[in-house]
Amino acid sequence: MLNYVEEHTQDGRSSTQSSPLVSGNLDEAPHRDVTSHPLDPLVPEEIVQCSTACRSFAQRQGEDLLRFNTITLKEPLKAALIAYEHGGPAPPRMAFCIIQIPKPGCGHVFEADVVLHPVDPAEVVAWRKVESVQPMVTIEDCVEAEDIFKSDPQVQRLIRERYGITDMAEVACDPWYYGGRFAQEGEALDGRFMQCFLYTRAPGLPNDHFYAHPLDMVVNLDMNTQKVTNIWMQRGKTYQVPLLNSNYHRELMTKPWREAPKPLDVVQPEGPSWTLEGNRVRWQQWDLRVAFDYREGLVLHHIGYEDQGRIRPIIYRASTAEIIVPYGDPRAPFNRKCAFDAMDYGLGVSANSLELGCDCLGTIKYFDGVLTNTQGEAMVIKKAICMHEEDYGILWKHTEYRTDHVETRRSRRLVISFFATIANYEYGFFWYFYQDGGIQHEVKLTGILSTNGLSEGEGPQPDYGVLMAPHLNAQIHQHFFNVRMDMAVDDPLGGANLQLVEVNCESMPDGPANPHGVGFCATETKLRTELEAQRNGDPVKSRIWKVKNPNVLNPLNGQPVAWKLMPHASPPLYANPSSSHHQRGYFATRHLFATPFEERERYPAGNYPLELNPKGIREWTAANRSLDGVDLVLWHTIGVTHIPRCEDWPCMPVEHASFFLKPANFFDVNPGINLPPAHNKASVEVGVSSCCGGKGAAAAHTREQEIKADQSNGLSRQNCCGSSAGCRCGGECTCETGCACKKGKQSKL
Repeated sequence: MLNYVEEHTQDGRSSTQSSPLVSGNLDEAPHRDVTSHPLDPLVPEEIVQCSTACRSFAQRQGEDLLRFNTITLKEPLKAALIAYEHGGPAPPRMAFCIIQIPKPGCGHVFEADVVLHPVDPAEVVAWRKVESVQPMVTIEDCVEAEDIFKSDPQVQRLIRERYGITDMAEVACDPWYYGGRFAQEGEALDGRFMQCFLYTRAPGLPNDHFYAHPLDMVVNLDMNTQKVTNIWMQRGKTYQVPLLNSNYHRELMTKPWREAPKPLDVVQPEGPSWTLEGNRVRWQQWDLRVAFDYREGLVLHHIGYEDQGRIRPIIYRASTAEIIVPYGDPRAPFNRKCAFDAMDYGLGVSANSLELGCDCLGTIKYFDGVLTNTQGEAMVIKKAICMHEEDYGILWKHTEYRTDHVETRRSRRLVISFFATIANYEYGFFWYFYQDGGIQHEVKLTGILSTNGLSEGEGPQPDYGVLMAPHLNAQIHQHFFNVRMDMAVDDPLGGANLQLVEVNCESMPDGPANPHGVGFCATETKLRTELEAQRNGDPVKSRIWKVKNPNVLNPLNGQPVAWKLMPHASPPLYANPSSSHHQRGYFATRHLFATPFEERERYPAGNYPLELNPKGIREWTAANRSLDGVDLVLWHTIGVTHIPRCEDWPCMPVEHASFFLKPANFFDVNPGINLPPAHNKASVEVGVSSCCGGKGAAAAHTREQEIKADQSNGLSRQNCCGSSAGCRCGGECTCETGCACKKGKQSKL
């Protein structure tokens, strides 16, 4: 069966964090259909088949204590998948596994490729030992880390003597990776090291907001040996635990509830506008596939737009490739306070089970997420991905003042999203698809600030943060999100011959060509190599980047069809180039990177959280490969600098980071121009009587008869939606469409 082994090692690796994972009922979980697509995520039965095959293989090698870190779909090679989509044979269905065999030191880490179909039973066709790495932190790791430090006699004694806490149930921790990313401290890759930041709850209140009560103890431990390795104190002999309770839990809230707003229901009486075929979604000429990955969370494949009688490819694959969250306090141990959330914890592993009527409103389609636990059993996150439609105001509008003719179209967007909880933080990842061909990606940041007490010699105000309460510091930090987009741009072969250009707007100098000083122009510069394409946004120059397909020209203006990336304002990474944050998080030092497609290049900070000589985007782009006429991949980084404020406490209102992708000479006209006129019959104007003698919608049932009567009397009106409707009065009134006619603007038929 080795003929099924593909030529590359899947670069899907690890990540960590506790989240609301739930064991799924396998009878209710999705099952594999014989007509399923090669990109469909694994179903529970396939998870079990993989772990069974790996155990059998390992036992033949003399190993029987396996700990499953990851079991996920091994996506087919791009060339094989494109061949399949053009009528070729289906590629073998395979899974990729990361398996730990915990032992002193680094332990043993193996990667396995398992063929699921067409063989039966599943078969391991590749088994590789990976040296000097540590994979992501799992949910079980987080639970075990807390058990390890709580059962340590020295930790128990210090907590009792220093804080007067005798019940360890009142103590909680957030485990962060630290070994291996800080080689200057001599701890690289000789263990699976975690640093645990400690907190305490109010006695007898298991739901108390423990981030309001940080302890000044940081416990380091080795998950492989299950032992505490070091205990570090933030201050000397004394420490004041912040005591002010600040709860957000509904049962512990002390702030009086405000008057609740009246219900606002999203109702689609005829159902949603999308159609589904497995994981394939079609909506308002958009066509794409939805998938779920343990590391990246939501993954979108084959994003295209139906035009000219065919699906025109735009993006072959899009996902969040990595996150870095560096903190700004340079003092130990906070100099090591930096998380790579996707790699360390896994966005899919950390995904929330969403709740109807809370996380998403309206008519909802949910997609489950299927993962493994450390025993190789299937774990199902119910309702991990949400898809719904939203009204988004006006799509386009014009009033012709000469004739008083109005055309208005409302905008609706398709929303595909998920939320991940990474310890204290929540991230919402949203993809929006618009009827004018636009695509937006937005990250919504909320959750709880990571807190600590004041350091030795610090006060009354913190040096690198803001007080949320007496003695309670929230440190300054940043969040950066790198989005990988394998561009296709009207190429059925997945983007085989694309070009990247930068567009800048500049004022023209005074002179004969600009005698009045009003001229300005947009200049395009081709970015020909990887180093040339390491760019930052510049709002002063209205900077954008275009991905062009020179083989397809717009029939109206002869320009190559293109899509433009429109960056929003995003800060730089403030950590110095000498820092480990900068070196490992190099993807956050620029807003844009571009590379030619390579199967192995999936994660810009490397494959594993702890890894000897990791290879990421800094190493890839050092080769300075050509970008002229290649299968182009964009790596776009967006981010925020978080200077905490009291209004962020005890639970943060949402912060936003986003960007747009828009067609640029891709279509011959506005793609939304053919959206039919429509009106919302449920809308009413509060407190205004209609011309027909009723209040708002109360008179709607008589509208059709009255319109007919008006038309028989020669009255007509072009309303704001572009359809004809009669009016019975000369003042402001409400027409059949629910649109307001202008005073006295009736006309004869």
